[in-house]
Amino acid sequence: MADVVDPATRSRMMAGIRGKNTKPELLIRKALHARGFRYRIHCKDLPGNPDMCFPKYRAVIFVHGCFWHGHDCHLFKWPKTRPEFWSAKIARNREVDGLAEQRLLSDGWRVATIWECALKGRERLDLDDISQCCADWLRSQRSSLVIRGA
Repeated sequence: MADVVDPATRSRMMAGIRGKNTKPELLIRKALHARGFRYRIHCKDLPGNPDMCFPKYRAVIFVHGCFWHGHDCHLFKWPKTRPEFWSAKIARNREVDGLAEQRLLSDGWRVATIWECALKGRERLDLDDISQCCADWLRSQRSSLVIRGA
């Protein structure tokens, strides 16, 4: 099936999608701040530029969009147009994510990943439950945490 908009319009639409300060990221930041956690955002000095960095706990949190990071959930669908481009792009995103996580873990950081499907869609979880899970993880010594939709 062909795209419903012309290439220039599609390009403009895709260029408008933010990589920082997304709605899921803001929800998590607000919930953790309300629980008393203080953090740095978009830490450029760490591998993968984590969305949130908690130096006190030596922990980072990534909030991943299911489409851009190729998550296996109901929110992710392969685009019908330019499948080779999208396949390569999403595969590269996954590769970069994995490398960043490995480097962070080897440098002694703890890594949490919260998937977009945990915050929206039919499989979403309660935001209070997610923030409590993150708070418990931050106070623990566990090296990693993954939160995804139900």
